[in-house]
Formats: sequence, C-alpha cells, structure tokens
Amino acid sequence: MEIAAIPANEAERLQALREYSILDSLPEKDFEDITRIASEICQTPISLISLIDADRQWFKSKVGIDLTESSRDHAFCAHAIHTPDEILNVKDSRLDKRFFDNPFVTGDPNAVFYAGVPLVNADGFALGTLCVIDQVTRELDANQLNLLRALSNQIIKLLELRKAKKRLAEHEQEIMERNKDLEQFGYMISHDIKSPLRNIISLTGILQKSLVGKAAPHDIEVIGHLVNTSIRLKSLIDGITAYYLDVSINVQNKQQIQLDTLFAELVSLLDPRGECIITHHAEINMVVTNEVALKQILINLITNGIKYNDKDVVKIDVRIIDKPDQYEWIVQDNGSGIEKEQFSEIFKTFKTLGKKDRFNNSGTGIGLSTVKKLVEKSGGSIRVDSEPGAGSTFTFSIKK
Repeated sequence: MEIAAIPANEAERLQALREYSILDSLPEKDFEDITRIASEICQTPISLISLIDADRQWFKSKVGIDLTESSRDHAFCAHAIHTPDEILNVKDSRLDKRFFDNPFVTGDPNAVFYAGVPLVNADGFALGTLCVIDQVTRELDANQLNLLRALSNQIIKLLELRKAKKRLAEHEQEIMERNKDLEQFGYMISHDIKSPLRNIISLTGILQKSLVGKAAPHDIEVIGHLVNTSIRLKSLIDGITAYYLDVSINVQNKQQIQLDTLFAELVSLLDPRGECIITHHAEINMVVTNEVALKQILINLITNGIKYNDKDVVKIDVRIIDKPDQYEWIVQDNGSGIEKEQFSEIFKTFKTLGKKDRFNNSGTGIGLSTVKKLVEKSGGSIRVDSEPGAGSTFTFSIKK
C-alpha cells in the first residue's frame, strides 16, 4: 500500500477547506441527494462526498457504508486530490500497487472499483472528492464520468453558498455589535453631553441678559453667538439621537391603523393651536403597516411643510391611494419650495439647503434622510416635486 504524499500547498488547501465550516457538520439533504444520484448514475452500492482533513478523510454524505470518517493514510481520495483536473479511476484495486493491501480493499467495504472526482474550488484547491465504489470491477462510460463532474460542480456551489451564508451571519453579528455601540453612544449623548450643554445654554442666556446695558455691544454679540451655537449643537444632538432611534424601527411589525384616528393624533401634535390647514383624503379607511415608522415619516414631512413655509396660512394636504401591492402617500404643502437641482441632495444625511425656517431656526439635515431610510425599509420609495415659491409635493410608497 502506498500512502499518498502531502500536497505542496497543503497549508493553504486546509485553510481553504476550513473556511467552509463544513467538517463535522450535520447531514444536509442537498448533499445527501447528490450521493444518491451518483450511486444511481453509476449503479454502484457506495458513493461518498469525502473531504480530506489534516489526518483523516471525513464523509459529508455517504451511501452504502456506516463510517463517518477514516484515516487519511487509507484514503483513495487522498491520492485523487493530487490530480485536481482528472478523475482517479481504479478499475481493480487488487491489481494496483497503491491499494492492493489497503484495509478498505482487504476488509470492509471490500473496495475493488473506485472512481473519484476531485472537488476543486475557485482558487484551485482540491478539498476532497465525490467518489463511487463497488465490490466488483467496473468501468464507467463517458456519460457517467461527465455526470459525476457535473455533480462535483454542484457540491462546490453548495460549499460556496455555505461560505456566503457564514460570512453574512458574521456580518450581521458585526452589525448587531455596532448597533450596541451606537446605542451606548446615544445613551452617552443623551445623558453625558446634553445635560452640561443645557447648563451652558441656560447660563449663557442668563449672562447675556445680565450684561445688557453694562457690557460693550461687541461682547453682547459674542455671547449671543455662543448661545445660538449651543442651541444649534443641542438641536443637532437631538436629531442624531432621533435618527438612530427611527432607523432602528423594525418595520416588519405591522398593525391595523385607522386613518381618521391617525390624522387626528398628528394634527393635535403638530398644530395644537389650529393655525394651519391640514387635510387628508383617502380611498380607504384603514392601512396595515408599521405604525411607528408611518408616524415618523408623516411627522417629518408635515413638520417640514409647516416650518419651511413663507405663506400667511400654511396649507398641507395628505392623500392616500390604495394600490394592489402598496399604499401611495402624497404630502403636498404650499411652502417656499425647493430648486430642482436640490431634489437629490435633500435626502442625504446632514445635508441642508442653508436656509432658516419660519421660526428662524436652521435644519440639521436629518429629518428627510430618516424619512427616506424608513420608506425604503418599508419596501417603498420616495420622490419630490417642487418649484420655488409654489410649495412641494412628496410622494412615497409603503409595501403592503
């Protein structure tokens, strides 16, 4: 018996094999199907998907034997991986000096015939074989050999899919860990930064009032800038915290939402004094979607329609169209409008148009970015149509 030599690229080959996390895994139907098909095609009682580890061959799938692994020294497949582009075809192992006294030949399973197709990945590493075995001499025809090669290609595709799923799981875990870090960061912002910032705003405001008529105008102006900058910073921090909370919403949690109730709540929240004209029109009375996400989308769009409005009377109209696979929402205002070249910019995080709202405050560039992400998470899209001075119309969809 000849023990197969160790390939020159063995370290790299083993590393490639272990990247699939396949060794010692549980049986899987896709692999089991392939071994059964191989036995049927070749009319052999035994077929194996054999992977060559450092000191053993391990069977991912098997037909006709009870073993799950064996010594690499006894493995026919350990010879097969030396010729990745060829099928190792042993018609009668009893007449082959490499195998005539192999325990698998002289004892169970009495392997006389062997044909093994190397399982070669995209990087050229032979990971093992798809092999068929019989206790009598055999010879496979060209069609059978070609079909074995085709099955070996399917095994490699299954292994690559397995690796891709593993990487995806690792990526998802990394995202979860990053989200935890963001959550801790949000907590720190809320408690460790906003509190002293509120104190700064309060104290500088008191200082500003106390120095009126006592300090030089320039000094009063500098303190005013400090107050405004602190307020701006607090607004930005509030926006970042709200953005994180909003985009973390699980939009798959859906509820039945009565539209009349929804809009009564929104008007009460956004226009408690009844200073605006906010109307809604719908073809239906109820929608089924994530309530928190929908409210955040509408709150942001309606709030922008109120804030960025240069008219004496703010008018906002919301229409809902019931389509076969989605709800379409149209939010139209009579505000100051947006230049066409700025349409794609307004949905970018932290992107502002550099203008003050009707209350003389600057935007953070977070609201519309949040809207876009929530709409897309809900399986929809959003667009804007607008003309300066003529108001804006935001149209977004939510998948049913």
